[in-house]
Amino acid sequence: MELSLSSSTIQYSSSLGFLTRHQRDLIKGYVVDIDNRFNEVFPSFVPLHPEFSPSHRVIDTFSDCFSFNLLSKQKDNSLKTYIHQLDNVAIKSSSIPLHALIIMDASIKNNITISISHMHIHNKPITKTLHHVVHVMSTEAELFTIRYGINQATSHNENLKIIIITDSIHATKKIFNPLSHSYQVHAASILSELYNFFLHHQVNSIEFWECPSHYNWALHKVVDKETKDFNPIPLFPCKMFWDFSKKRECDNIANRWKMTFQVSNFKGKQFLNLLDSDDNIIEPLYIKDGSWLKFFGHSNSLCDRASRVITNHAPIGEYRLRFFPREEFKCLCGLYPIGTRCHILHKCRRFNKY
Repeated sequence: MELSLSSSTIQYSSSLGFLTRHQRDLIKGYVVDIDNRFNEVFPSFVPLHPEFSPSHRVIDTFSDCFSFNLLSKQKDNSLKTYIHQLDNVAIKSSSIPLHALIIMDASIKNNITISISHMHIHNKPITKTLHHVVHVMSTEAELFTIRYGINQATSHNENLKIIIITDSIHATKKIFNPLSHSYQVHAASILSELYNFFLHHQVNSIEFWECPSHYNWALHKVVDKETKDFNPIPLFPCKMFWDFSKKRECDNIANRWKMTFQVSNFKGKQFLNLLDSDDNIIEPLYIKDGSWLKFFGHSNSLCDRASRVITNHAPIGEYRLRFFPREEFKCLCGLYPIGTRCHILHKCRRFNKY
């Protein structure tokens, strides 16, 4: 499997660019650290490729020729119904000569990404393909497999319906995303193939079906097992791709931050360690709003109060005793000589044990 990166680069606009040097020095966080590491490295993209031109885009010219099918999580028994739909799709495609069913999956083991696809065409043996590469993210491997599968399907018959079943539906949506992203090399190639495919005949179409591994759908389960059982031997030397390099740097920065957070006074002596349901200290994260913000980041006032509690910089007796000892520092409940954070959170009757 050969994945190539274009030498074209672009300077992405970022809110960090509007900060003064003094403001940047005051900020300590993953965003600044990662920005400093990657301020001269950029992913490959092809913004001037004809497939991204408004007059030539597949999403504008052939919007009715492709579709996405996802499980609706709002209905009762939706998973059972959805699995039944996948069964019907597989049965129907196997009985119609002009249908090509491609089931694919990718996994990562020891920094080696494996992608496997099975293509089912009426009255033809199953076409199985396997690709593996070092230091690449699974999303890029999924897109490469889609690119290869479409090419293989169209080589068998130019008038047909292609059905792709994958557990990375987010990767397939990047194909039709006209904005700049690190997967545009593959997206441009796939769109070019699809443009000619749709242009050849008006009945040609492609469908993308979501099928995560935990659905345990029979045909996808076979492919998923093959990706996990395959043990390739990495070939060296090998180059590192943009997304993988970015992920590795993010992981290294996050690990250093966690070590600093645990073994030093970097977080402050008054910092309140937040615990999970098993009483383990919640470690800082940078994905999905982090470890704490996802719980109270939706409200500015709540976030402000939570920050005061966590850092113990709140208008309570314990804070006044440290910085303003002449002011009253007793708890208003009258049962505790000092209004400490622990007392207020766990014992003070004014808050009804909130």
